[in-house]
Amino acid sequence: MKKLIAGAVLLGASSLAFAQPGCGVGAMIWKGQSGIAPHVLAATTNGSFGNQTFGMTTGTLGCNTNEAVQSMAMYMNNNVNNVARDMSRGQGENLTTVAVLLGVQPQDRATFNQVMQAHFNTIFPSANTTSNEAVDNIINVMKGDKTLQKYVS
Repeated sequence: MKKLIAGAVLLGASSLAFAQPGCGVGAMIWKGQSGIAPHVLAATTNGSFGNQTFGMTTGTLGCNTNEAVQSMAMYMNNNVNNVARDMSRGQGENLTTVAVLLGVQPQDRATFNQVMQAHFNTIFPSANTTSNEAVDNIINVMKGDKTLQKYVS
């Protein structure tokens, strides 16, 4: 019995380690709620049903199959305030990191910085904007820019 419980805990922990913010049924159920509790509940729901792996594989359930976007989303989850600060200024280490994670080439990074700064209020419409919402907004802004859309298509 102890081995079964330990295995279940290990499986749950491993699925949380690879969790994509804003992805899976759990994220859809708890969408729009901030704080640690909804995040943990969303991750637990996804881990319990194994739906996030399915979503990431198929590109369904709000999951993005673009590895660059997944990397950026994981970075944003831990650095959203620093990214917001840099984005509001149109420069900075955290904004550069987001560009690098998305694969934005050096020749397009000045454009990336300018577009992110110009659309700051779209990306972060309120002080309570979650990292998941900011990621979705960044992708949408990039899709609307002829120079940057190639990095998120």
